[in-house]
Amino acid sequence: MARNKHKPQRMCVACRQSQDKKSLVRLVRTPEGVVVDQTGKLAGRGAYLHADPDCWERGVKKYLEKALNTSLSETNRAELIAFQDSFSNKNKE
Repeated sequence: MARNKHKPQRMCVACRQSQDKKSLVRLVRTPEGVVVDQTGKLAGRGAYLHADPDCWERGVKKYLEKALNTSLSETNRAELIAFQDSFSNKNKE
């Protein structure tokens, strides 16, 4: 009998829906600011967002600061929005 492998679940901080960890984007609080953790292994407090533009926008504007217990600078906010824009454009191709 085959055994089902456990898939870690994480919750999007914007829409509060749980999904497989690999289907969400992890953001991490670092001394330099909030960065996208593409490897999923950076040390530090992390939060997850869907790659969906609506979740990303709401998360960066409102929910991310509370989830990571930090404040985002306007530069950091712009970098995160730019990453999401490049990520969604890459997926459209």
